[in-house]
Amino acid sequence: MLTSEHLETRHLEAIRKAQESIDLLAVGVSNDPHRLAYHFISPSCWINDPNGMIYFREEYHLFYQIHPFSAQNGLKHWGHAKSRDLVHWEHLPIALAPTEEFERNGCFSGSAVDNNGTMTIIYTGNVNGPDKVQVQCVASSEDGIYFRKYVGNPVIDKFPEEGSKDFRDPKVWMHEGVWYMAVGSGKDGRANALLYKSADLTAWTYVGVMANGLDGQGRIWNCPDFFRLEGVDVLLASPAVSPTERDIRTNIYMIGQMDYETGRFTQVSDGDIDLGPDFYAPQTLIDDLGRVILFGWMDMWWNPMPTQAYGWTGAMTIPRVVTLDGNGKLAFTPAPELQQLRSNELQFGAFRLSPEQTDLLDEVKGDCLEIVAIIHINESGANRFGFRLWRSADSSQETIVTCCLTNGELIVDRTRSGIVDGGIRVIQLMPAANGKLKLQIFLDRSSMELFANDGQTTASFRIYPDPQSLGISVFAEGGCIQFESLAIWKLNAIW
Repeated sequence: MLTSEHLETRHLEAIRKAQESIDLLAVGVSNDPHRLAYHFISPSCWINDPNGMIYFREEYHLFYQIHPFSAQNGLKHWGHAKSRDLVHWEHLPIALAPTEEFERNGCFSGSAVDNNGTMTIIYTGNVNGPDKVQVQCVASSEDGIYFRKYVGNPVIDKFPEEGSKDFRDPKVWMHEGVWYMAVGSGKDGRANALLYKSADLTAWTYVGVMANGLDGQGRIWNCPDFFRLEGVDVLLASPAVSPTERDIRTNIYMIGQMDYETGRFTQVSDGDIDLGPDFYAPQTLIDDLGRVILFGWMDMWWNPMPTQAYGWTGAMTIPRVVTLDGNGKLAFTPAPELQQLRSNELQFGAFRLSPEQTDLLDEVKGDCLEIVAIIHINESGANRFGFRLWRSADSSQETIVTCCLTNGELIVDRTRSGIVDGGIRVIQLMPAANGKLKLQIFLDRSSMELFANDGQTTASFRIYPDPQSLGISVFAEGGCIQFESLAIWKLNAIW
């Protein structure tokens, strides 16, 4: 009979081996010119989904999927880090390692909760193959660092009739003294979230289908997330996709109301969290200020990952604060804590930019920058304006971000961005308020995150320029652009 002591001994040994491998592979990562400077990254190895985000004992905790034995996708463990300010992170020991038969192919994604002072993780144990099985499991920690698996795992050992073998990534929250769990799944080609409830996090009762996906919302939901915001309930999901399904939405939010009497979430509206090609599996936490903070995985399964040659791949986005924008949509804005990284400010007040002015930013160089531009659309005669980023001295290499004022498109051209041709991405912006357009850009060595109109539209990209490509420029086409302001900062490294 398995005892808690035997289970803990096995788990600690698996964690030790994983940690040794991470430390060994970390030796070469600093040689990579594309190693991110101010985003959360692991010491080495492959990482993907953020997991178990929680504010616990005055610190932010971030767990994440990691394969600790290489920079390739593989056997998933739970990595762990904590922060006091959402910006500077302390790496902690591996939190979960697969040791049991029902998780032999990985400890998949899940969530973390504060259970009367005990941090408790609820995660998916995964078994691959023709007899694929995914079960839900529990582990707990008194100090928020070292976790003991529940000897009675799995706490949910089979999917209900309304689900399928794709049965994973539990999101757990409390409502009126009862724990609820949403598990991502799907049935007959339509995604759903399945609802359970519990008094103690170990004995769970199936309630029913919490939400069914609508047309265009995927066939399986990965990484569901759920929270209440300003009087409405919000469900997040990442539809399962493959390289042949790239036109399918990969991350969505649904606004509605949760009826705990029936166990049903009624969807009223939906939207996309991030429209870039390198964003997936967003998760949230609620901090001591009541803010909803979101991170996403900043990469994608099928995209080129040249950093693997240096022993690492994958990163988290910058932290984003989730709010309602006043039009029944969600907005995702950079957490203000990031402003502490700013230095070397270059500030322009109101000015008019003509197509002939191409040298305004000739003295600005850098690959870790924040750019904030506000323009007056109605006072501008141009049909386009934008920025050329990571520009080489001979202009043969650059990433071009263009705002089309005539049709509201945001165009990102990565065809000449560096060692990876990322193609051209066209994003439709929401109508600008008060005749203004605000564009905020974060650059970090091999990533770019765009925020238009205070997070009404966001997009994340991985870009791999030559280390010498540090130039930037601003341009106008078809006439002059009236700027209200333009500010550029260098962002300091956290690692």
